[in-house]
Amino acid sequence: MLAFLATLLAALVVAGCGGDDEEGGGSAQQPPEGSGEEQSRVIEPIPGAEQTSITVGSKNFDEQYILGEIYAQSLEAAGYDVEKELDIGSEVVAYEALTGGQIDAYPEYTGTALTSFFDVELDEVPRDQEEAYEQARAAYAEDEITALPPTPFENSYRIGLLKETAQELGNPTKISQLEGRAGDLSISGFPECRQRTDCLLGVEQVYGLEFGEFVSSESPYEVLDTEEADTAFIFTTDGNLATDQYAVLEDDMMLFPPYNVTLSVRNEIAEAMGPEGQAVIEAVQEPLTEEVMQELNSRVAVDREEPEQVAADYLSQFGFVQG
Repeated sequence: MLAFLATLLAALVVAGCGGDDEEGGGSAQQPPEGSGEEQSRVIEPIPGAEQTSITVGSKNFDEQYILGEIYAQSLEAAGYDVEKELDIGSEVVAYEALTGGQIDAYPEYTGTALTSFFDVELDEVPRDQEEAYEQARAAYAEDEITALPPTPFENSYRIGLLKETAQELGNPTKISQLEGRAGDLSISGFPECRQRTDCLLGVEQVYGLEFGEFVSSESPYEVLDTEEADTAFIFTTDGNLATDQYAVLEDDMMLFPPYNVTLSVRNEIAEAMGPEGQAVIEAVQEPLTEEVMQELNSRVAVDREEPEQVAADYLSQFGFVQG
């Protein structure tokens, strides 16, 4: 699947670079092996990079492990002296490690940064992704942290359900379409979800929904599969979604803020990386769409592959490293 997505992305890049030929009808194809298009993606060693040591960290779940590996391996390919401190813990622990100098960089979500570190109320977080990033970037700067440009994908909350359940409900596509039905449905979420404005409490307040039962669980897909709950709070890049067994309801009233990823880097290290090192990070993020991130997460969560190998395959299949 990932190889297919890599091929598709390459085709789209070629199509986007082509002329505006309405009559010619030329087809977009992946650039042939060894072509300039392919070679332009390969990460080349940056002169002097070996003099900069960078400790890359991550929080403690699959997507973070994968992203931490992608960043670490790409910086290593660029010649930096890289160490990894993955599985640090929650965002609070990770941010303390970053500002305290135990790590030099780690991936964080813009909405999480604003609400968890910078005391921005949920309803005050900009719903525009670029605005949310700019607000987070400015706040990070006060702590002498550089927030590098965000990923194309965001990993946000949604409500998910089995496709069979969705069919029984008339195939709703939006959360608001559960109005008048929620009372007959159960919903699952992690224990704190029922008190959080970015989870059940927010859905009740913004959408006016009152579910018949709340099922506390850290495993939403297991709960859905065993029919312990009709619906569940899920994340948009969950690997289980790549199995195509679940329907996802859109947040049509924009309750949830943007959760794009930014690599948060201590200023000292960001300056040492310079524009060339930062460009490496931006480049390896470019193919990270929601679909690609789902597939990467699926390889770890469903196929039980190691995040290190999944990240290596990603960098290889999208042409950032050779071999």
